[in-house]
Formats: sequence, C-alpha cells, structure tokens
Amino acid sequence: MDKVSENPFKNRESENLSLMVVTALFVTLYLISNVMAVKVIGLFDLFYFDAGTITFPFAYMLGDVITEIWGFRISKRIIIITFICNIIMVVCTQIGVWLPSPEHLAETSGAYNHIFTYVPRIVIASLAGFLFGELSNAWVMEKIKIRMKGRKMWVRTIGSSAIGYVFDTLPFVLIAFVGVVSVRELLLMMTLQYCSKMLIEATFGTPMAYAAVHYIRKFVRLHR
Repeated sequence: MDKVSENPFKNRESENLSLMVVTALFVTLYLISNVMAVKVIGLFDLFYFDAGTITFPFAYMLGDVITEIWGFRISKRIIIITFICNIIMVVCTQIGVWLPSPEHLAETSGAYNHIFTYVPRIVIASLAGFLFGELSNAWVMEKIKIRMKGRKMWVRTIGSSAIGYVFDTLPFVLIAFVGVVSVRELLLMMTLQYCSKMLIEATFGTPMAYAAVHYIRKFVRLHR
C-alpha cells in the first residue's frame, strides 16, 4: 500500500489561521480601547488617563507579534484593515444615535447617545495616533531587528514602542480632550499615558509577545 503523503498546504493553513486569530484580537483590542477611552479616570486629583490606556498596550503587543513573524508589509496591511474597521464602528454607532427610541427607554437611549456621540471624536483622535504610532512602531521594530540580526527581541519591542507611543499619545490626547479638560489635565494625561503604556509594555506586553511568538513558531513551524 502506498504511503499517504503529508498535506503540502498544512503549514500554510496553520500559518493563515494564526495570522487570522492575531489580527482579530488586534482589531478587537483597538475597538475596545476606543470605546473605553470615553471614560477619563482620575486618581488623587493628580493622575488622569482614559480607560482605554489599560487595553491599548496589548494591541501594540500584538502589532509587535505581527511584525516579528510576518514582517512590516503584512503589518501595514493589517493596520489599514484596523483603520477601516474603526471607521465602520463610528458609522454604525452613529446610525444608532440617529434612529428613534421609544419613550419608556429614553434613559437607555440617552446613555447610548451620550457615549457614542463622543466616540467619533475619540476614534478620529485614535486614528490619527494609530496611523502615526503603529506605522512608526512597526517600521522601527523591523529596522532594529535587521540591525541586531534578529537577536534580543525585547530591545525591539520596547524600543519600537517607546517611539510609537510618542506619535500615538500626543495627537490622541490633543484631538480627543482639548476643550474637554484643562491644560494641566492634558499635560498630566499625556505624561501618565505614555509612562503607563511603557510600563505595561515592559511588564506584561513584551513577555506576552515572547510567549505568542514562541507558540506560533512552535506549533505552526513558521520560520522567517
């Protein structure tokens, strides 16, 4: 009896599935971050940051994973896809704001309208920061990887994020919150957001990126 040959497309299918899962999580985290960003958290009248700051670094971590395994070209395409998904969210939620609601659900409708009337401004701010931040993050990470010949992934994940967060945080905070909070609060938000994102990246994001890259390469056998 002839031996059945191994499916030549097995690795390709596993690779595509892995990319699809990582992309879905990447897009989801950005959408969640944009909704959460409507709420500003204030601690001790000194620390101000939007709630999306909690989830945003994990989206960056997944961006690092995509660039590390699939390269800047694929990463750039996924960034554009995420950009489009954010626009779709704004359009759909805005349609929900415009549609009428029954009187007995006026309180629920008002809460929905209050949140999602502000979301477009958040998303515009996020998209501006997203494009500058993610593209610079992916580009710097790719350059560091080439320069260091693939060694010390933690240098490129943290180093690229340090650059990317500058181009993301400044335009986001300015567009989203100018006229909403005081200048003092704006400066505190910029400083705290940047520092907290870097702390989350170094403490949680980079170890998770290592684990994700190791898992994908081990089980999908994807070698660059």
